[in-house]
Amino acid sequence: MGRYLLSSSPAVRLSFSSSQLTSYSSQRRPIRHGQIRAVVSDRIFPKIAAESTGPIPASELLQVVESAAKTGAEVVLEAVNKPRNISYKGIADLVTDTDKKSESAILQVVKSHFNDHLILGEEGGLIGDALSDYLWCIDPLDGTTNFAHGYPSFSVSIGVLYRGKPAAATVVEFAGGPMCWDSRTFTASTGGGTYCNGQKVHVSQTDQIERSLLVTGFGYEHDDAWSTNIELFKHFTDVSRGVRRLGSAAADMSHVALGIAEAYWEYRLKPWDMAAGVLIVEEAGGVVSRMDGGDFTVFDRSVLVSNGRTHEKLLEKIGPATEELKKKGINFSLWFKPDKYATDF
Repeated sequence: MGRYLLSSSPAVRLSFSSSQLTSYSSQRRPIRHGQIRAVVSDRIFPKIAAESTGPIPASELLQVVESAAKTGAEVVLEAVNKPRNISYKGIADLVTDTDKKSESAILQVVKSHFNDHLILGEEGGLIGDALSDYLWCIDPLDGTTNFAHGYPSFSVSIGVLYRGKPAAATVVEFAGGPMCWDSRTFTASTGGGTYCNGQKVHVSQTDQIERSLLVTGFGYEHDDAWSTNIELFKHFTDVSRGVRRLGSAAADMSHVALGIAEAYWEYRLKPWDMAAGVLIVEEAGGVVSRMDGGDFTVFDRSVLVSNGRTHEKLLEKIGPATEELKKKGINFSLWFKPDKYATDF
């Protein structure tokens, strides 16, 4: 199968002074006919899910997503109590043989059903038909560092986009620890709700930051964005019930969907980190945006997911901090968008 280059394109801006908000309103992505928006307080946030799953029925697409994630999770479970063969992408960014074996097993399932779809895997990159309306975003082991240390949580995450928007998703999260490993499976499809182990789940109803449990994450590049998030971590630790840093974006977002945390944010995630989690949150009744408050796509470089009731309050601090990073020249344009892949945004 062919491989294709990835490209970037400009992102939409959002600022928070009255004059800047006026400017922002003229830059927002247009609302297409039939697009549903989520209303939170006096702010409106667009739904990030695809309007449909296209010519493939949602039940069929989700069945393959679940089967592929389960297959990858079986590889992870088989290896979880065994010695790890570790290599490094960077100083601290590691990868194990299990990451690669899990992705290989997942790809076999996907290709056996949809050989003409485009696939973006964390380990294998971009393969398949660039003209496909479907893009599979696969993280075969999200939270590899946790896995390597035998520390929960880590997960297998698969999200399928239809014309650039999430259509179906599964996250298999590993919890427990050495000698007591277990897992739970989150699934979602556009318009179909979110389920955990087959039971429908919903975000929490908490509307106060001081009564919220929050989650964030930090990348491996210790630059201005990393420092800014350290300050956000400090701020929200002081004003909330606490901020956790667990190490698996897919699992973190699933916790928001489950209602055990009120929000999660992070800079510089990749599409395979976010494609499943954002749909799982939204279908559980939550809200998704960029960290500057702008309209989110899976190809963006920041994400804030919440139960909706806390979203605007979180943006009062997170939004301006992100705007300052943009003024410093930190690049927040679209990231890892396949050149020929058609989107509805």
